[in-house]
Amino acid sequence: MARLLCLVILPLISVLPFSYASPLLMLSTGSSLFVEEHKQTFLTSPNADFSCGFYEVGGNAFSFSIWFTNSKNRTVVWSANPKSPVNGHGSKVTLNHEGNLVLADVNGTANWDSKTSSGKGTTAVLLDTGNLVIRDSTGTKLWQSFWAPTDTLLPLQPLTKGTRLVSGYFNLYFDNDNVLRLMYDGPEISSIYWPSPDYSVFDIGRTSYNGSRNAILDTEGHFLSTDKLDIKAADWGAGINRRLTLDYDGNLRMYSLNASDGSWKVSWQAIAKLCDVHGLCGENGICEFLPSFKCSCPPGYEMRDPTNWSRGCRPLFSKNCSKIEEYEFFKLAQTDFYGFDLIINQSISLKECKKTCLDICSCSAVTYKTGSGTCYIKYVLFNGYSSTNFPGDNYIKLPKNMVSKQSDLSCNPTKEIVLGSSSMYGMNDANKNYATYYVFAAVLGALVLIFTGTSWWFLYSKHNIPMSMEAGYRMVTSQFRMFTYRELREATGKFKEEIGRGASGIVYRGVLEDKRVIAVKRLMNISHGEEEFWAEMSIIGRINHMNLVRMWGFCSEGQQKLLVYEYVDNESLDKYLFGDVSAERLLAWSQRFKIALGTARGLAYLHHECLEWVVHCDVKPENILLTRDFEVKIADFGLAKLSKRDSTSLNFTHMRGTMGYMAPEWALNSPINAKVDVYSYGVVLLEIVTGSRISSGIKVDGREVELRDFVQVMKHILATGDVKDVIDTRLNGHFNSEQAKVMVEVAISCLEERNSRPTMDEIAKAFLACDDQDNHPAYSW
Repeated sequence: MARLLCLVILPLISVLPFSYASPLLMLSTGSSLFVEEHKQTFLTSPNADFSCGFYEVGGNAFSFSIWFTNSKNRTVVWSANPKSPVNGHGSKVTLNHEGNLVLADVNGTANWDSKTSSGKGTTAVLLDTGNLVIRDSTGTKLWQSFWAPTDTLLPLQPLTKGTRLVSGYFNLYFDNDNVLRLMYDGPEISSIYWPSPDYSVFDIGRTSYNGSRNAILDTEGHFLSTDKLDIKAADWGAGINRRLTLDYDGNLRMYSLNASDGSWKVSWQAIAKLCDVHGLCGENGICEFLPSFKCSCPPGYEMRDPTNWSRGCRPLFSKNCSKIEEYEFFKLAQTDFYGFDLIINQSISLKECKKTCLDICSCSAVTYKTGSGTCYIKYVLFNGYSSTNFPGDNYIKLPKNMVSKQSDLSCNPTKEIVLGSSSMYGMNDANKNYATYYVFAAVLGALVLIFTGTSWWFLYSKHNIPMSMEAGYRMVTSQFRMFTYRELREATGKFKEEIGRGASGIVYRGVLEDKRVIAVKRLMNISHGEEEFWAEMSIIGRINHMNLVRMWGFCSEGQQKLLVYEYVDNESLDKYLFGDVSAERLLAWSQRFKIALGTARGLAYLHHECLEWVVHCDVKPENILLTRDFEVKIADFGLAKLSKRDSTSLNFTHMRGTMGYMAPEWALNSPINAKVDVYSYGVVLLEIVTGSRISSGIKVDGREVELRDFVQVMKHILATGDVKDVIDTRLNGHFNSEQAKVMVEVAISCLEERNSRPTMDEIAKAFLACDDQDNHPAYSW
């Protein structure tokens, strides 16, 4: 029996040193971690969420890193030597007797060190937060990895004036004006791309006045900075491991860890359309986001480095400034190269625009917008992109013989970028001895990517979804995500409970897996292209105001377009104004005034405070929802129209809205702007005051009159100074006469000719001046 036990135990003993990992909770003075033992010996946090030690980055190449223990492929969050890996034999990390943590390569040279010195009693520990800390004998922190982030911020890790996230050529940092920005900092140019340089700091809700320059991600997925950036993860809440990472494609994303399978999902990202990131395709390169993300070279150009798109494209010709007659232009439809304009001319013809370029030797191309006749003379071509939403074309200057061969040069074969891969930027490690291993790894990785890409294509083609729209790129805004059609079908019980219906679609009640009650609107007759729909959703998803229904996400699968909103459980305004309203449901005057003010505030936010102006286009009582406290929640952005801030009107292919609430300019085919919402609000306001459906016909002294005639009657009543005759008789005279007068005055002004109508901001201020629940300064109407 004893002999049998020995036969069993001895083999077990012989394998223990090779199979048993030895995580350490502390590295003391004089202790080392050896690269050959990277699978057995490493530091771990007390909660075991994080590990720290040697991390294999390639064949025989290692970094000293911190990673999530339970994530797939052990996701790295910090590295001491991200660009200069050490050898897989003979390298070590030592906390020496001077108290300095040193990473030494095989030849003994220091690859990295913490630059600390305190002598005996120094220890290195990995905290539960993922922070590697060096302490002296008194417990004082001498150094911590949180002070030197690489490409990732962990919860409670601050980003300060002196630190930045770096990934390839991309940086997240506090600029000199105290604003948190994303910048492409390449070998030839530097270019800020987030927040959008098209807008001022204040247009996007940020501020440059706070000079403390601090940003932090809390433990619940809330990322805040001193410039008023305020974002939340889509799955905001405690108990989830998260990270904020600047990825190799230049996008800043928040990830949440699925504890059950170790996978990551994107819960927020800064850039909705990846072509808005600068530098992705290098000099002269053109970025396309749909139907798939890719870079390409324009006619007359070829890739500078077939393995690295960040190096861009080089011309296949040399410039000869003495013979401008030898050049012509090749049209790149709906294409632009952002920035680097040598000259901008307004209201000139395309012919004049091209001539200006030909007269300037350094001009490489022109971008021309036909509608405004704006000509942009380009001297270098960076940040190129093609989009069906761009209202202009680029004309690239080429030798005539190349233009004549345009059928052969229409576009060089494009090379797709592997999103999130460092290889797309041609990163070179300092130690050239590992080149062979990297090439082998790259080839192997390419085979894996081809297999993975083919699998993705197969899966997504079954759902008629462009293969580039992976889950990570569906997370377009804070607290906002893309739902699958199957998920919403299950949440609504196969669209069983209808709670509303309108011209743009049907609304259903549903319950998500996390027990949140939602309203799902299935849009009908949607003519949006896929890119336009995604662009609009990315902006509407950022809208957040107390008087607007919060949009939680959307679904876009083929012809299925659905919007997901928070559920407001007290029905819409029309249920409390019209028909046989019971005494319990009859709105008191104070509630009516509160609703009028809340609606004005919500529309004022859409018209004046959003990054892009939003015109609702269908303001009516049915779209004004009420909470249990009768707070207003304006609903139905399915008809909303976005407009750049420098636009004076909107383009529509057909009339939008509901008869009775639509402004006259819809029928007159006049330019449409935010004043159509003001008109609709005026009709709603009269209905709140009178308690009658003004939009469907008005009776005065027993006869039906048109709205314009009714407005004249209202003006006459106002002139007498007594508006009690138009107030809802069911109130039995219980109303505030000052508020009633202002409401009638505002309603009449809203129904005037367009240029005479007030703005929603002015209306909100007028109501605030007579709000008896607030203490506001007087406002002159």
